[in-house]
Amino acid sequence: MNNQFGYMRVAAAVPRVHIADAHSNAEGALKIMQDAFREGVEIVVMPELSLVGYTCGDMVLQKKLLSDSEKALAWLMEETADIPTIGIVGLPVVYADRLYNCAAIFGQGALWGIVPKSYIPNYGEFSELRWWVSGYAIKDRTIRYAGQECPFGSDLMFDLHGVEFGVEICEDMWVPVPPSSMQAVQGAKLLFNLSASPESVCKHDYLISLIAEQSSRTMAAYVYASSGHGESSSDLVFAGNAVIAELGRVLGVSERFARNDRMVIADIDVEYISTRRTARNTFYYPDAPEMRVVEIDVDEICYQGDVRRHIEPLYFVPEDEAARAIHCREVFAIQSAGLAQRLEHTRCKNAVIGISGGLDSTLALLAVCDTFDLLGLDRKGIIGVTMPGFGTTDRTYQNALTMVRELGCTLKEISIKDACEQHFKDIGLSADERSVAYENSQARERTQILMDIANMYGGMVIGTGDMSELALGWATYNGDQMSMYGINASVPKTLVKYMVDWYATNRAEGALRKALLDVVATPVSPELLPADGNNIVQKTEDLVGPYDLHDFFLYCALRRRYVPAKIAMLATIAFDGVYDRATIIKWLKVFFHRFFTQQFKRSSMPDGPKVGAVGLSPRGDLHMPSDAQERAWLQEVEEMERELDALK
Repeated sequence: MNNQFGYMRVAAAVPRVHIADAHSNAEGALKIMQDAFREGVEIVVMPELSLVGYTCGDMVLQKKLLSDSEKALAWLMEETADIPTIGIVGLPVVYADRLYNCAAIFGQGALWGIVPKSYIPNYGEFSELRWWVSGYAIKDRTIRYAGQECPFGSDLMFDLHGVEFGVEICEDMWVPVPPSSMQAVQGAKLLFNLSASPESVCKHDYLISLIAEQSSRTMAAYVYASSGHGESSSDLVFAGNAVIAELGRVLGVSERFARNDRMVIADIDVEYISTRRTARNTFYYPDAPEMRVVEIDVDEICYQGDVRRHIEPLYFVPEDEAARAIHCREVFAIQSAGLAQRLEHTRCKNAVIGISGGLDSTLALLAVCDTFDLLGLDRKGIIGVTMPGFGTTDRTYQNALTMVRELGCTLKEISIKDACEQHFKDIGLSADERSVAYENSQARERTQILMDIANMYGGMVIGTGDMSELALGWATYNGDQMSMYGINASVPKTLVKYMVDWYATNRAEGALRKALLDVVATPVSPELLPADGNNIVQKTEDLVGPYDLHDFFLYCALRRRYVPAKIAMLATIAFDGVYDRATIIKWLKVFFHRFFTQQFKRSSMPDGPKVGAVGLSPRGDLHMPSDAQERAWLQEVEEMERELDALK
């Protein structure tokens, strides 16, 4: 295992099978083992009955084949005695005069255990009861096989360098309560399946969904290898599926119907699996049967630096366009349903929202419009207030006017300049001083206007701030931090942009579409400092850092609970060619400092709907004291800074 960051490299392999030719199949398995070892793979699984062929039929009852398969395993173990990669192959095993369909777990010359298949299908195209006996009741047994004494039974799990894994065979996964479910609640984080599942139309998609679902339900990684090239096609066709899924997400799928050996490799985030289970107090089953855990003693395969899995740069935004569209629709629906409930409960017919012409207020306005449509309310009850200030540019101002008008809402325009200048005089602040007080007084003035208008119309002030801003504390306390319902409170900035773009492309036209697309193209800014003509001079990402990085940090820190060093390593991979390591570490330090010091703003944040996997509400996902210390996190980041400096 990659000890530094908690990954374990696994593989699902599909070698060509030679029916009833155990030695040739062992030679194929040897090549798979050698290739896997060269790739740094720690465990590789091959298909069901891979040493003899699943479609042997009655040949599996022949003493010659049974003897050959045992000899083939002994030969394979001898040939891989210097390879620490753990192999899992399928073969027939006779125990107490009964024939079992088994998985043999071996490595570095040792046979660590044999697991029999529990569920024997005898329906449709399957006639397995003709040959096989269920191993479900085989527990606490040992067997002498291939010249070695080893544990034998369906109650086996294995421990490789502190990571427990379980093994099941084909049909075992398709039953209501798979053996892997019991293995998982007993501690197995990796689950391997040796399979021989024939193809039929539309079955493949269901198979992939079943594997993903089992990995999600067991909060584990599921590694699946199924028979392919070489199996008999008398009545069935085997496509050779190799699939790896982790926590519901498919990490790799092999090409089907290939005429060559294939292997899918992925690094499993064992550390994250453990973290997810720790955080989920319902992950247990009090009546789970006890398992025997076999500790595997082989050399450790160490690899550093490379991670064999795709690292998404935008965790909150689906990479697939179709999935992203569904995601956007879902978020709008959740936002609208949440606000609709609040409006109904308060018998409120009006909503007041500040429209700046920026991304966040635009998204909030669109969601409020959807809410009014859902409730059958006149959009004229949505009061969009634009409040030009010292930094407002004509670009954002015109977009704000266009959107409110085109959406059929009520427009109010109230300049905050005179009020702020009077306030500066009242508190003794020089009009030339560009301090925090200069900026925040504008945000608070705008909030006061919105609150008072809401009182006048019996309305509700809708907050526009997003989750990324809340994470960084990039909000004025009792200014834009405050509202009566924060509709964007759990929508990250990276997703806000895509949602507005999706709405413009799919639900808007004419002047509204043009304005929305221009909002997407406008630099993110609070516009609190005087503009340079019509150019925005105060760009948020120049001040606090790129939001794509901060959203990456936020997801890794809160959802995955990674340490700073792991976050930096993954960000370096995800943003290769976009940000160098020094830039990533610089903004990671800013992220942790601001995240800890600004918790007091989140502790008093308004209600708002949770829409995704991460939330910052003190009443929901984030129960965090406002005076929690950031020292330990910053020390780790500073150590990375020192390492970088030493390389210069």
